[in-house]
Amino acid sequence: MTSSSPLPIEIAPQDLAQRLAARDKLLLVDVREAWEHQICRIDGARLIPMGSIPMHLQSLGNGMHVVCYCHHGKRSLDVVRWLRQQGVETAQSLAGGIERWSTEIDPKVPRY
Repeated sequence: MTSSSPLPIEIAPQDLAQRLAARDKLLLVDVREAWEHQICRIDGARLIPMGSIPMHLQSLGNGMHVVCYCHHGKRSLDVVRWLRQQGVETAQSLAGGIERWSTEIDPKVPRY
């Protein structure tokens, strides 16, 4: 067992913004539906609707840091809990979803 503590299940918008600005290697996954993704998104996010996550497990479980987000953070939290049960220990949910991202980090991201 390693001495490092597990990642918290959620990541704050400010922490994600810092990681993205530093160009840290991470996979940003939008678990919303396609129509929601068309309204707004975080640049660089890969759209994998919540219901499709199991079909993409292999690509999400490759050891890369995975950050999931949805509208308010509930769906992404459910996805991250499921991913962690499947052994994807590096999965995190964006706290407050894209709504909080828009209000705290990037007001150019439309709210709906």
